[in-house]
Amino acid sequence: MSRVLRSRTSRPRARAAGDRARGGSAGAGIVVIAIGGNASYPPTIKGLAEEQLALMATAAEHLVNIVQSGYRLVLTHGNGPVVGNILFRMAKTADELPPMPMDICVAHSQGGMGYMLQQTLANALHRHGMDVAVSSIITRVEVSADDPGFANPTKPVGRFFGKDEADRLAREHGWRFIEDAGRGYRRVVPSPAPVAILELPAIKALLNADTIPIASGGGGIPVVRDVNGGYSGTSAVIDKDLTSALLAAQLGAETLVMLTGVDRVALDFGRATERPIDTMTVAEAQRHFDEGQFPPGSMGPKITAAQSYLARGGGKVVITSLDRTYDALAGGAGTTIVP
Repeated sequence: MSRVLRSRTSRPRARAAGDRARGGSAGAGIVVIAIGGNASYPPTIKGLAEEQLALMATAAEHLVNIVQSGYRLVLTHGNGPVVGNILFRMAKTADELPPMPMDICVAHSQGGMGYMLQQTLANALHRHGMDVAVSSIITRVEVSADDPGFANPTKPVGRFFGKDEADRLAREHGWRFIEDAGRGYRRVVPSPAPVAILELPAIKALLNADTIPIASGGGGIPVVRDVNGGYSGTSAVIDKDLTSALLAAQLGAETLVMLTGVDRVALDFGRATERPIDTMTVAEAQRHFDEGQFPPGSMGPKITAAQSYLARGGGKVVITSLDRTYDALAGGAGTTIVP
């Protein structure tokens, strides 16, 4: 059974961490927050820009509290619903307009979602009297050309389809679909592991300039290195949490926060025996993973990302919902994973 413990971290200590970071303590006070794609594009909305902006404005209000506490934020975001819709839209109009390759579709989603998050957060900071700049970076992420993920597509993108429509799209476009927890069928695409974040120096420069970077959107634009040392795009969507884990480790962040739809990780999720977890070690998380508690289509990728970050020397991982982020950083909510 995992340990269920409460952190003793207080809000004044959170402020102190941020103050130390501004004084030059390497990595202290840096928090990487990975916002899930469904947070800004849940399946309940029609997909209007106004709906997405309203959702991001709500998210921004929660993030302001964290900035006010002195933390130095780095934001990442998913794009699964959005990039899937871009690909679907192109398939519907392919007879009239030439479709774009998947890496450019990722760039489109990264730029559009980054812009909306940048604008809503900048507006929220301004309303609260805070003179803090926010900048979204089009971020390339190197992957290996021989990554096994290319041969085994697993990353769900886009909306849910009924079985008949999924079968038709599979026949017409050669797409692969998986059934997703009884909610319908979603297209899956290759998802290779991130190797290097090419815009890392720019992200560090923004942090050093007291600017909040929005980086690695949708896991980053997937690129592979060629024989001449250059890069070219490839057809894939990288897992956002794995890229966020790599980014947090390379920035020396003290905390990686992964936002999801629940307040805390739980054992026997959705059953009468469901048991929430406040704190667990990496070893405990692995044991629960091996027991099938964290399935691939649910909490599994976040647990894998947490292990990746902590294995690289990270401080702690927090998994929680958007509205509990501030409290979770202070130890009053969410699930904390420690080495």
